[in-house]
Amino acid sequence: MNTKLRLIVLSFLQFFIWGSWLITIGAYWFQTKQWSGAEFGAIFSTMGIAAIFMPSLMGIVADKWVNAEKLFGVLHILGGIVLFTVPMVDNPTSMFWVMLLNMIFYMPTLALSIAVSYSVLKSKGGDVVKDYPPIRVWGTIGFIVAMWTVSLLGIEKSASQFYVAAGAAILLGIYSFTLPACPPPSKNAQGRSFVDALGLKSFALLRDTKMATFFLFALLLGAALQLTNAYGDTFLHDFDKVPAYQNTLAVRYPAIIMSISQISETLFILAIPFFLRRFGIKQVMFFSMIAWVLRFGLFAYGNPGTGLWMIILSCIVYGMAFDFFNISGSLFVETQTDSSIRASAQGLFMMMTNGFGAVLGSSLSGIIIQNYFTMADGTKDWHSIWLTFALYSLVIAVLFVILFKHKHNPQTTVNAHPEPLLTVEQA
Repeated sequence: MNTKLRLIVLSFLQFFIWGSWLITIGAYWFQTKQWSGAEFGAIFSTMGIAAIFMPSLMGIVADKWVNAEKLFGVLHILGGIVLFTVPMVDNPTSMFWVMLLNMIFYMPTLALSIAVSYSVLKSKGGDVVKDYPPIRVWGTIGFIVAMWTVSLLGIEKSASQFYVAAGAAILLGIYSFTLPACPPPSKNAQGRSFVDALGLKSFALLRDTKMATFFLFALLLGAALQLTNAYGDTFLHDFDKVPAYQNTLAVRYPAIIMSISQISETLFILAIPFFLRRFGIKQVMFFSMIAWVLRFGLFAYGNPGTGLWMIILSCIVYGMAFDFFNISGSLFVETQTDSSIRASAQGLFMMMTNGFGAVLGSSLSGIIIQNYFTMADGTKDWHSIWLTFALYSLVIAVLFVILFKHKHNPQTTVNAHPEPLLTVEQA
């Protein structure tokens, strides 16, 4: 099996695990367990809580002491064991702690999967900007396949979905030990400072104005991602209360409609190398922010009837909104940091987006929607909600253009080996 194919398997299983339960856990929670909505919100916060500290912490371990592929494998095996216990949980409080433990093991693997893939590609003489996006696209395909697998097996409301995810996690964990070695790049560094010894060097990136600004906007865009994840499916379900839309395709099969977003991702991932080379990271991330404006704006005016095309177009636009921020951002971090801290730098990027960004987006949006856009009878003013989110994204886009100072160098992007912002000696 060649290198790219081996990394494709890694990427596919990485997101198959998540896709097996992330979209359908709500059906299990509400339909099967019949637990409350207030307690369900805490389940999604486990992702943000774990992402605040675990990606950076495990990135430090991978940079300093343990081979990245072995750490990646151990975390997946432990996460798989935890997922096997989920069907045994019989109350919401215990479910929160079990899912938090699962997320503690899973969230750092998102950054580690990138670090492992980049390390293996470079060791084989590959170009991460050109070679990684076609590999990463199989992660999105894995997520889609998992969603359809759970649906076609008829286990959307069943605890069996967690067994599917657990089996995939343990399989990936074992498979990881067969990957090429990704040893800690700074394990044998001499004359290390106290900061270096603690593995905190990647945080020194925040001293650089450009990188600090980049990570700030990564946080803000991470919040936007949580808005669409948390409310997109619920938005379509609520049309079931409107007689004119009750039997429409989008209301009967909202998960299938929303899966168009993931299908779109597969196409935009493949376009990333061209856009990065042609426009550079600043413009690519600006395109992402404008795509978020369109994502929310089209939702605001769409409906399952004559406005279904707006909802579908919103899902298509999502591919650009997500990929041009998430994948391009990881490539930017890769090309702007020294090899000795790249795993922990990817962890820092993940902490900002899926950690602080997730918590910010989930908590503030919930408060805003409850206080300003929820009617006395419990119904939600979705039109105003989506317009507010669109305005939020537009403000971010304008500020980004003004504040993020970065001059595009096509040769740097092509080579993906620029002069790093932070070297071993600068710690």
